[in-house]
Amino acid sequence: MSRLKIGDIAPDFTLLDTDLNRRSLSEFISMGKPVVILFFPGAFTSVCTKELCTFRDRMSELERANATILAISVDSPFALKEFKERNMLNFTLLSDFNKEVIKAYDVVLPDLLGLKELAKRAVFIVDKDGVIRYKWVSDDPRIEPDYDEVIREAEKIGE
Repeated sequence: MSRLKIGDIAPDFTLLDTDLNRRSLSEFISMGKPVVILFFPGAFTSVCTKELCTFRDRMSELERANATILAISVDSPFALKEFKERNMLNFTLLSDFNKEVIKAYDVVLPDLLGLKELAKRAVFIVDKDGVIRYKWVSDDPRIEPDYDEVIREAEKIGE
């Protein structure tokens, strides 16, 4: 499987959201805004909760950058719904329960404490034409993205 690079067309996908609606990347791209795709290993884990709550708290900055956030994990849509409600997350969470999207984006964490094929912590920003303009992937699930950098990149792409 080839690694996606900046400048590549982002693979489209359709996943269930927390209300069991099918949502596609192309749907969000068609809004003409940059799409920030956050991959995270698991709902209700300490680092993932901190990361998604940081994006929640900085949502106004991303809105100024005219960006939309999609957060994706392999958790079920039911677990993600509870995670979203408990943490008052103000963006779309999507379930890649069948692990197709993490494979398409080459962000599979092979093993975490015996749990197989979770999402690596990763950020992709896709422009209004569906082109990947920013990519950050960590092999260490304890490492968080540089939030300021993600917001700066979203602002550049959203101009």
